[in-house]
Formats: sequence, C-alpha cells, structure tokens
Amino acid sequence: MTEAGFLLRDVPDVEGPVLSGDDLRIAAELMARYPSARSAMVPLLYLVQSKVGWIPKQGMREVADLLGLTTAEVEGVATFYTMLKLHPTGRWVFSICTNPPCAGRGGKALLEHAMTALGGEADHVTPDGLFTVEEEECMGACDKAPVLSINYVFYDAVTEEAFDAMVASLRRDDVPAPPRGSHPGDLRAVSSVLAGVAGAPAEEPSGG
Repeated sequence: MTEAGFLLRDVPDVEGPVLSGDDLRIAAELMARYPSARSAMVPLLYLVQSKVGWIPKQGMREVADLLGLTTAEVEGVATFYTMLKLHPTGRWVFSICTNPPCAGRGGKALLEHAMTALGGEADHVTPDGLFTVEEEECMGACDKAPVLSINYVFYDAVTEEAFDAMVASLRRDDVPAPPRGSHPGDLRAVSSVLAGVAGAPAEEPSGG
C-alpha cells in the first residue's frame, strides 16, 4: 500500500552519496544472494533507510544505479510498501490498528489519544525527531485487540495509559519489552535487520 495521501513529487532529498564504503560492499553481498540482482531491491531500500532513517530520492537513485534500473522502477517499489518511509520519520514508529476488531475495543480512541499526546505533527514526525504515528490496516492479531506496533514489533491490548508509559519509556531510550520475542531497536536498526545485514542468528559451531 502506498503511504496515504503522499505524492512522490513531495519526497524530500538529501545530499549524496547515501551509500558508500562498507555500505557498497554490503549492497554487493545483498545482490549476490539472488539469482537476479533486481530481487535485492527491497533489501537495498531498507539498507538506505537504515542509513538515513527514511528513503530520500538520492537513495532511490543510488539503488537504481546499483541494479542497472531506472529511478522510476525503484520509485514504483518504494511507493508501494508502507514500511518504506518516503519522508523524515521518527526513531519510533507507532502503527495503530483501527480495523473493526481493534476499533471496537478502543483502537480508534487509542489513535486519537496518540495524536493528541504527541501533537499534530506526529503523522509525519514530532519536532524532537522521536515519534511517528500511523493508522494501520489489520495487523492480523485480532484476538489481541487493540494492537499497536513499535517499529513493526507487536504489542497486545494496548490501553491509553499503556501508550503513555511506552512514550515515557522510549524518551529514556528504554524500549518496552514486547510480549513475544525481543525488539531490535529504533527504526534504523529495524531497517538494518529487514535489509538482512543485522540480527541474523549466529551460526552454530561445528561439531567435533
């Protein structure tokens, strides 16, 4: 899904290069994992996001050059996925489900509370650069409603009070423990994991 109401011409830019040095070596390794280098496009876009915190036009141009594609081909993919951010975004992205099961158990009210608590700019990024709030479609955990995620790690049955506690904790750079598994960290760290360059399980030692 394309980011709601966001036009490609509105995508800001940064001075390049975004990827250099070790980043280019990592990019080459990502491309080598696939029979067709083009299949590495999404991991490369996540690599850009892990460096900048979002995906500027310059990053799209660099990915296009690496893959031998046009920038338009890369833009077509970058604008499709909501987890690829096309504007400056907070370190901590709250995605709040408002589909009927969550809405009926407080999801809509939770979204309104989040926007009020963090301010009207939170739908892009708060002035301190810490938070972004986005309304999300079904997150597939209806029995845990209302559900939100922090950088795409799920939290169950979140109340307004619990949300406020999460914000306070993140302001201290203390990530709330999710109900399942662990949390990789801020958006850049999560993007690095999604690119496939961090957070991979360690190799088992060989026997003998």
